Amino acid sequence: MAIDYDKLMAWKFPDAEQTYTERDSMLYALGLGFGADPMDEQQLQYVYEEKLKAIPTMAVVLAGPGPWLRSPEAGINYLKVVHGEQWLTAHKPLPPAATVVGQSRITRIIDKGEGKGAVLYMERKLFDKKSGDHLATLEMSTFARGDGGFGGPPVASPVLHTVPEGPPQHTCDLSILPRQGLIYRLSGDYNPLHADPKVAKAAGFHMPILHGLCTYGTAAHAIIKTLCGYDAHRLKSLQVRFSSPVYPGETIRTEMYREGNVVSFRAKSVERDVVVLSNGRADIA
Repeated sequence: MAIDYDKLMAWKFPDAEQTYTERDSMLYALGLGFGADPMDEQQLQYVYEEKLKAIPTMAVVLAGPGPWLRSPEAGINYLKVVHGEQWLTAHKPLPPAATVVGQSRITRIIDKGEGKGAVLYMERKLFDKKSGDHLATLEMSTFARGDGGFGGPPVASPVLHTVPEGPPQHTCDLSILPRQGLIYRLSGDYNPLHADPKVAKAAGFHMPILHGLCTYGTAAHAIIKTLCGYDAHRLKSLQVRFSSPVYPGETIRTEMYREGNVVSFRAKSVERDVVVLSNGRADIA
């Protein structure tokens, strides 16, 4: 089994259509810790149907291409695949309920060499089916640890954002409930690594780990809370590199440096003093 560069670059993804409801929007927000204080009306607008708003990062769980990496035709050892980076550009506010269409494509494949893996970059454009509005553009990298050395052409990696050193201007600590992964998985990622202790131990973890995209959304929550006055629509873009897993029950500390409308950030596990998200950049209005 090996990557066929030309085949993957020409891979045709059918348009993916997904209908979500207000309940789905509220469940996604609950999975990111919104509503932790039931008396906080600023949080309530994301978890209560009256004047409900959707969190922009919910776009990452909508109208995806499905488990195509598991196809033998892809030539990828999906058991050794990990999420590398995630980008989101929000073009218009997500409706609290809608039918959306996702259009996916592979944009680049980097061969890091035999024994060093390969990196696949994908783009997904998300549209509102009814209005045709372009709601969001999503980009992600997948690190295929077992698939380097296939002889791909030289391709440059995207330049990652640099986060300043020194004391942050702002910090925000958000607690991850012990059951947080069990809530977040109901938004669509049912990988047992995040729920089943036996599967987690077989993968080398002492307990189920949090979804990387839940950590991503939690950092968005911290930025929305700290710098956007809990107005999620002010978050226009969010990019990160996944550095280390989070265990449910930990505290995620997001360290932020703001320069104009650009927020550089990293996120850490407070209990282990480990960076879990690096190279973070958010653009806010």
